[in-house]
Amino acid sequence: MLVFRQLFDPQSSTYTYLLGDEKSREAILIDPVFEQARRDAALIHELDLKLIATLETHIHADHVTSAWLLKQQLGNRIALSKSSGAEGADITLQHGDRLAFGKRYVSARATPGHTNGCLSYVLDDESMAFTGDCLLIRGSGRTDFQQGDPHQLYRSVRTQLFTLPERCLLFPAHDYRGLTVTSVGEEKRFNPRLGGEIGEDDFAGYMDNLNLPHPRQIDSALPANLRCGRREGDFDVVDTPQWAQLTYTFAGIWVLPPHAYEDVASKVQLIDVREADEYLGPLGHIHNATLIPLGELSGRINELDRTRPIVTVCRSGGRSAQAVVLLQKAGFKEVANLAGGMLLWHASGYSVEGGE
Repeated sequence: MLVFRQLFDPQSSTYTYLLGDEKSREAILIDPVFEQARRDAALIHELDLKLIATLETHIHADHVTSAWLLKQQLGNRIALSKSSGAEGADITLQHGDRLAFGKRYVSARATPGHTNGCLSYVLDDESMAFTGDCLLIRGSGRTDFQQGDPHQLYRSVRTQLFTLPERCLLFPAHDYRGLTVTSVGEEKRFNPRLGGEIGEDDFAGYMDNLNLPHPRQIDSALPANLRCGRREGDFDVVDTPQWAQLTYTFAGIWVLPPHAYEDVASKVQLIDVREADEYLGPLGHIHNATLIPLGELSGRINELDRTRPIVTVCRSGGRSAQAVVLLQKAGFKEVANLAGGMLLWHASGYSVEGGE
């Protein structure tokens, strides 16, 4: 079985793809984005996967890859095209090479034209292909900079992608309209640039007259991506909170495990967002917890000290996670959810006031 997730970066409209082998738990990540490294690492951890490699479809001009950053955090290798011109990769791929994860693999197909080093990755059973910026949904990557060549791109699509089975699903590196997936059969019929009876000269003429502005991040993205995302002085996406032993979740929330609460209990505000009858009920409450039910929290924001970190707690961690989101929107920076709520607190044998 295949583990598959399609992830999105709204700033650059980039898709990142996580593929894993369910039995071995080995995984690869295609086209990761620097600002999303923490999110991607959290998902990999929550799915109990081992990231063995990040793969780039090409040297991106619109965002910086997180390949180097993830390597520092997770120990994975970095893979990209031998023709990319980048330095710092652990694996350089050529046309026909395979990269395995568990018993699954993707094969690299050289699809230059957008850049010299463009690769598309085809899943072993040809049910999926990851096309980077070579072939987009009802479109194609631009060819007016970074070694672009419309004639080369036309031939890449026609010989390397349109020869795949028509049922093969195609996943691009970008989409600016919210579209997520297409197929070989669809693009062969309906792609207005490359489908049907459109010839190579027709495509080249179309591409040579797009007159598009250069990508906004090109001046910073290209140099960084030619070093596989390594940027001097960057060791994390943003500073990791130092006030407690926190873990970041795929839901975008910092959580504090019960065993780490004691270390920070004297310097944080513990907010219990259950109802009053629960606070006084069988599960009791933690010493020094302030009761502010979730439904009242928005109206009682001014009761909280903005200079001290906040830990939220409820019965199981659900309502308190919502409280974290609410507090973040209200401008609180140092906020975390007590993992597992009072149920995990009890199960871990920690003391409570009241209760049974």
